[in-house]
Amino acid sequence: MEVRSLAIPDVKLITPQRFGDGRGYFEQTYHRDDYASAGIDAEFVQDNHSKSSLMVLRGLHYQLKNSQAKLVNVLSGSVFDVAVDLRRSSSFFGRWVGEELSAENGHQLFIPRGFAHGFLVLSDEVNFYYKCDNFYSPGDEYCLRWDDPSIAIDWPIVGKPLLSTKDLKGVNLASIPVEQLFID
Repeated sequence: MEVRSLAIPDVKLITPQRFGDGRGYFEQTYHRDDYASAGIDAEFVQDNHSKSSLMVLRGLHYQLKNSQAKLVNVLSGSVFDVAVDLRRSSSFFGRWVGEELSAENGHQLFIPRGFAHGFLVLSDEVNFYYKCDNFYSPGDEYCLRWDDPSIAIDWPIVGKPLLSTKDLKGVNLASIPVEQLFID
């Protein structure tokens, strides 16, 4: 597999090796020892799968006390996947990175603890899969606004995306109380 650090070096773009022929392909999407050798040493405890339609934007979500590192990929379709650094002591605080993940390109994104995460669906439908190194905790969930002008994410979008009620209530980074940010 190929592992590349993005503009925020703790976020990694991973491309597993595919072995294909006329029948299709095979790829190993996760092997703990290989990922640990690449500096991704999370112990994943929960897997999630979501299905969404074109222009759905999910996020930008994070948990604070029960923060989660995530390894995300797309099983069918494509998304623009984003991570925002919320670690107060980080020199990248408030900055974002984004990558297109698709079934075709096979890319994965590793997002460490201390980041808000979200994605925009670029295809008619997407099946999005992710591994988490901590359990979902509904009472510890926060949402950063997808269109916060201070972060200025360059979403590949024209018009307004489809958002959940929860995501419509996301707040700007400047409005987040300091105790709702990561100390790191």
